[in-house]
Amino acid sequence: MAYRKIKPYNLTEAELRKIWSDTYCNEPVITFDKIEVQFYSNMFDHCFFESDNRRRGDKSILSYNRLEKIYWIKDALEDPTSVVKIGWDSKTKSYDDSRRVTLVKGNYIVIILLYKKNKARFVTAYEVNSDENLGKIINSPDWK
Repeated sequence: MAYRKIKPYNLTEAELRKIWSDTYCNEPVITFDKIEVQFYSNMFDHCFFESDNRRRGDKSILSYNRLEKIYWIKDALEDPTSVVKIGWDSKTKSYDDSRRVTLVKGNYIVIILLYKKNKARFVTAYEVNSDENLGKIINSPDWK
């Protein structure tokens, strides 16, 4: 897989949003194992803004670190060599078969939520920066 990076600081926010829309929102991304993943334009904010204050969760800062990997989401979902795990639901404090975590490049994850057989919605994507959290993901049950 290519896993190319862009230089988001050379682009306007409008240009970055257009990349998001053109790459993800016009047609679904199909995973390597044939799950159709839907993306929506409003997901850009959730995925590419970070909080100045984690407690407030204000999502006020555009994250160039996340944006440089904007194409990695599609690459990861299409990568047959990715590690695929069942996701954790923090509300129920249990593994949830409808949540799928794709792990690539050592610590980059993409989370999708399946709402019917072979159909899912994108949730988020980011680099896991905590060894403890990465260990929890790696030790999660494998996706079947």
